[in-house]
Amino acid sequence: MGPSTAQKLIEAGYTTIESIAVATPHELSAATNLPLPTVQKIIEAAREALDIKFKTALELKRERFKAKKITTSSKSLDELLGGGVETRTITEFFGEYGTGKTQVCHQLSVNVQLPEDRGGLAAKAVYIDTEGTFRWERIDQMARAVGLDPDKAMENIFWIRAINSHHQMAVVEKLFDMLAKDNIKLVVVDSLTGHFRAEFPGRESLALRQQLLNRHLHQLMRLAEIYDAAVVVTNQVMARPDVFFGDPTAAVGGHVVGHAPGIRVQLRKSRGNKRIAKVVDAPHIPEGETVFAITEYGVRDAEQ
Repeated sequence: MGPSTAQKLIEAGYTTIESIAVATPHELSAATNLPLPTVQKIIEAAREALDIKFKTALELKRERFKAKKITTSSKSLDELLGGGVETRTITEFFGEYGTGKTQVCHQLSVNVQLPEDRGGLAAKAVYIDTEGTFRWERIDQMARAVGLDPDKAMENIFWIRAINSHHQMAVVEKLFDMLAKDNIKLVVVDSLTGHFRAEFPGRESLALRQQLLNRHLHQLMRLAEIYDAAVVVTNQVMARPDVFFGDPTAAVGGHVVGHAPGIRVQLRKSRGNKRIAKVVDAPHIPEGETVFAITEYGVRDAEQ
């Protein structure tokens, strides 16, 4: 491409090959005012450069073996997740208030900084806080407990408060540039649906809410796949009045959220500091559940 075309892409915020490769022709054309055939060729070239093409199942298997894992600091929870929280996928933790969703996110934000031989990725984290639940005090405690310098650990976590759903989506768009330039291997969204649920109440707003939520999830999926990063989202639950037997709660977001994450984990309270984690949906690991604990040091195995 010529320098004038390149400048238009940069001015529109498409500064990396990755950001161009995951764009749709129509959105790229609208953002740059370039003709549709031109942007289609640009996107195809970017995808070829990143080796985004047809692959055999064997090639895919070999790629999946390269996916890395982040420890949760609980052996039982790691085993349930197939070795820890995986890169290149979205892991969703959903449950009622106080079930440990945010605690798990804090622990992962610390643990991703550990060396690989200790269950980390020697990398940094981004924490998108939509409900004001992030606490530096917990990062301090968790970092000390795993032998990290607490100030250094906090320096390696990029925090931002998303003020509404549109801001939340805009933040993720900026991450395509951030992940290309910095050693970030974990993106946390705590929580995924809070703003959407508050801003689009009632049945008349349901279609628009689900469209935006679907777009947001696809942003996160592309981010995970392109940059080999782990994306962890938390989700709220709602009561289902039509359920008379079994668990009457369901994760917010309906089918849109249900089909997007790679792994869905339901968290429930147990006695004392114990929590129950149950894998309710995952394409590559069996359903099952385990018990872990939330301690002053962070997420740990439950004492027998």
